[in-house]
Amino acid sequence: MAEQTTAGPGRERQNAIYRAGVVGTKPLVPTSFADLERAAHRVASAKGWAYVAGGAGEGRTMRNNRAAFDRWAIVPRMAHGGATRNLSVDVLGTRLASPLLLAPVGAGQLIDPDADLHTARAAASTGVPYVFTNQGGTPMEEAAAEMGSTPHWVQLYWSTDEDLVDSLIGRAEASGAKALVVTLDTTTLGWRPQDLTLGSLPFAQGLGIGQYTSDPRFRDIVAQRVAAAKAAGAASDVKVTLQAIRSLISITRNHPGRFLDNLRSPMPRASVETFLDIYSNPGLSWDHIATLRDRTRLPVVLKGILHPDDARRAFDLGVDGIVVSNHGGRQVDGSIASLDALIAVREAVGPEPTVLLDSGIRTGADVFVALAHGADACLLGRPYMYGMAIAGQLGVEEVVANVVAELDLTMALTGATDVTDVPRDVVVPNPSWTGA
Repeated sequence: MAEQTTAGPGRERQNAIYRAGVVGTKPLVPTSFADLERAAHRVASAKGWAYVAGGAGEGRTMRNNRAAFDRWAIVPRMAHGGATRNLSVDVLGTRLASPLLLAPVGAGQLIDPDADLHTARAAASTGVPYVFTNQGGTPMEEAAAEMGSTPHWVQLYWSTDEDLVDSLIGRAEASGAKALVVTLDTTTLGWRPQDLTLGSLPFAQGLGIGQYTSDPRFRDIVAQRVAAAKAAGAASDVKVTLQAIRSLISITRNHPGRFLDNLRSPMPRASVETFLDIYSNPGLSWDHIATLRDRTRLPVVLKGILHPDDARRAFDLGVDGIVVSNHGGRQVDGSIASLDALIAVREAVGPEPTVLLDSGIRTGADVFVALAHGADACLLGRPYMYGMAIAGQLGVEEVVANVVAELDLTMALTGATDVTDVPRDVVVPNPSWTGA
């Protein structure tokens, strides 16, 4: 019998780390999630950490997300003869080298001024598709230019201005996006104590609104507001404090154009105020979603689905895929864990529809468990942002490489040979689960 000797990304990553260790070189980022999180916390600003690492309310949903994975145990199988593994998968016409995408993470500028570009470049380097955030600091066109042949998707927050919705969709198509990801669960911000305690909303500082200030329809709305305020003789109602001055500088610095020109212009502050007024639609309904088939040629993915009935409704309306997600535990405190919701959703919709999982993914073993429960692929969020906090683009690349490596090794050690067919019976209820 011929021997199969292809190492795969798991052994390749191990070998690279161990060989570097011979000469005293350690990985840029810790390879365990707990150490990664601690290292990122040490270097991130208080506001950056609150926004990226924080959750809704008392953090129960974040804990639920992790507990859901802990309730399952992997049962390795022996002498299976599978020396190689196929990690690639097709999702809505996008070929993934592994069942992993980089999730949209808003206001990444709190972690690094060039967060969106770091992520795009890391995605291109590792071949992992990136879902551009609608709340980024870099226009999607600039991020797309960094992606090379690696696919990207684009997230959409549904504005109260329908022309702005169409403009953002049009730009996503023109950027070469392979899918449109409509986030449903943030029609209003959840109760986020970490941010609230600091009085910190990045968008009010002009951070995370680069998709808007680069949009022609948004700029028209701002110009109309400025003209109307000028005609009405409206006076500034901002109390002059040191923090107000700092906020003005931040808003001015993050607005397109020269700093000194912006400092004399009413447009930067008006852009922030306009964004806060219209960026998301509290009245978003299934009637809005039903219009998408006539508004874009892109595959449509709905992100934020947790209830089986909502999943059925989405597919009945003709959407192409869904992302089971509780927004990383950032919207509703005490929400059902995304993995638990995935199990119920997959049972409800059957094996054919495209279902992805977001929220709670920390490791390659987590991805494996999600695949066994019916996810077609997973979105990775906080871990890569932690890598970025530590080492910028290279930190993102190392986190991605580590997750893919552990997935590959987990498959190797359980006998799974293809990510599209991970045996369900290798993941069982954890006999050691105590509920703690």
